[in-house]
Amino acid sequence: MWPANRVANRQLLAFSRSIWKSSTQSCLPNPSPQKDEEDRNGGDVKNVTVQKVSGGQGDNFAPFRFVYPEFLPDPRIDWRNRIREKLERVDMLKRRSVVEIPEFYVGSIMKVSVSDLNAPGKANTFVGICTERGGCGLRANFVLRNVIDGQGVEISYEMYNPTIQSISVLRLEKRLDENLRYLRDCPIEYSAFPFDMPQEIRNPDDPVPVNTMKVKLKPKPWCAKWQLWDLKGVEDFSDQLEEWQLKKLKTYNRINNTEHEKYDLMKIYRKTIPAEEQSEIFGEVHHQLAKLTQVLRSQKRKRQFAKPQKQA
Repeated sequence: MWPANRVANRQLLAFSRSIWKSSTQSCLPNPSPQKDEEDRNGGDVKNVTVQKVSGGQGDNFAPFRFVYPEFLPDPRIDWRNRIREKLERVDMLKRRSVVEIPEFYVGSIMKVSVSDLNAPGKANTFVGICTERGGCGLRANFVLRNVIDGQGVEISYEMYNPTIQSISVLRLEKRLDENLRYLRDCPIEYSAFPFDMPQEIRNPDDPVPVNTMKVKLKPKPWCAKWQLWDLKGVEDFSDQLEEWQLKKLKTYNRINNTEHEKYDLMKIYRKTIPAEEQSEIFGEVHHQLAKLTQVLRSQKRKRQFAKPQKQA
C-alpha cells in the first residue's frame, strides 16, 4: 500500500464500517412506539398520536434524478468543485426560463430547432430518436438520429446551448437499453421518422411507457463489438459470430463477471452521489423548476391561441 493513499483508505474503511453498523442496527427489531407510550402512561394511550415516517426528505426528490440528471454533478472527486457547480445550476435555471426543456429519455422522439444564419428561415429543425444522453451541468448533451435520403444522420446537441430555440418531445417513451448506438448497424426502418410527425398527447400523470421492441442487427461488419455489450433491446445474433468469437465471449463474461459489484460499497460510493447531497441539490432548485415549467406552459398556450377574425 502506498503511503500517499493511507489516509484515503482509512477514511473509506471508516465509511464502510459505519454503513455496516447502520445496516446491522436496522435489522434489529425496534420496540413499538405504542408499547413505549403504554408503559410511560400506565397503559392509557387514548391521547397519544403515533406518527409513522416512511422516509426522509430524499424520498420526495427520488424521481428528479431521472427527469433532471444533469443537475447532479460528476461523482468523480477529481472533478468536483462546489462553487462551480452552484454557479452552473444558477445558469441552467436562467436558461430554462427562456427555453422549455421537457422531460425526455433515451428512446424518445424529439424535435429540436436551432438558429442558423445560413438557413432560409434563419432556423434549422431536426427530428430524430434520442440515442444517447450524458454529461452534467452546462455540459449536458444528447444525440438525435434519423434517416435522410437513405443515409443515417446523427446530430449531437448541447442541452443548454444558447442557439437552441425550442425542444419538444413528439413521443415520450423509454427503451430497454440506456444507449441506442447500435441503431447504426440496424436496418434504416428502426431509425426513420417523418419530419412532419405530429406530437402525441398524453396524460402527464401516467407513467412513462417502456418500448420493449427488439431490433435486428444487420450482417457484419459492425461499427463496434456489440457481443461485448449487455444489450437487451437486440435480438439474438449469436449465429453471426464465429466459433472463436463465442469462446472469447465466454472467457470475457467469466472474467468480467459483475455480480459481486452490487456488494462493493466502496465502488458504489465512488460512482454515485450520496442521497443527502441529491436532496440538498434538488431541494434548492425544485421550486424554481416547477414555477418555470408552469410559466412557460402558460405562455405556450397563449401563443397557440389565435383570435378569430370577423368575416365580411
